[in-house]
Amino acid sequence: MIRIPGRRPRAGWEGWDEYAPFYDWENARTVGRRDVRFWRDLAGRVGGPVLELGCGTGRVALPLARACVSLVGIDRSEAMLAGARRRLRRAATRALLVRGDITSLPFEPATFPLVIAPYGILQSLLSDRQLACALASVARVVRPDGLFGVDLVADVPRWQEYQHRITLRGRRGPRGLPVALVESVRQDPRRKLTIFDQEYIEGSGRARHATRFSVAFRTLSVPAMTKRLERAGFQIDALLGDYNGRPWDPRADTWLILARRDGDKVTR
Repeated sequence: MIRIPGRRPRAGWEGWDEYAPFYDWENARTVGRRDVRFWRDLAGRVGGPVLELGCGTGRVALPLARACVSLVGIDRSEAMLAGARRRLRRAATRALLVRGDITSLPFEPATFPLVIAPYGILQSLLSDRQLACALASVARVVRPDGLFGVDLVADVPRWQEYQHRITLRGRRGPRGLPVALVESVRQDPRRKLTIFDQEYIEGSGRARHATRFSVAFRTLSVPAMTKRLERAGFQIDALLGDYNGRPWDPRADTWLILARRDGDKVTR
């Protein structure tokens, strides 16, 4: 029987170094690029420099940089950033990538007219305290009247629990070998966490190799997030239910918040 680790991640950044070799392969089969045009168009309207929180392997950063957006990406995982740097080099495209913590952004105040948090990155902050620190840090580095774009993954709290399920399979994985993702999902209702225990099995027969890790995401509703943003000094510009601009409602598959930094409440 394949055994999946049962330990709950203590912090949202845990597991991402191990995830890095498989992240692009998996996301090409799940989220893909359906949100990229939204962020690229928003950045084009606002101008640069743009700060992307949790830029990872460059799934969003690379298309924005290709569109001549002046982009700064920050991520805590050096392994994920190494993948982003390789992608930028292959594309002969530049962006500034910084290893750092999104709860304590290492940038000067009022630097960015736009900060973006794509694809649930704020849900990897597993406590109210971490989220409050991140929002305060964004409020400090965004310009007065600048925009903060937040994408919440809507279906995290609705994810059904299951064990040892093969959810993805490919004849040629990210390292050229046959690969299968064996996944278990656990819910922690008390802490409002959804934990994904993942095992990537590469190769076949006696030569197969397994990489195991767990990642956790927190349930954040749109009303709760809007209140937190307002407490951090933002005003809500728009609540969207898809990447084409449809208004948000609780049944929407996509939860997007555009918040504007209150120019009368500049954080020092």
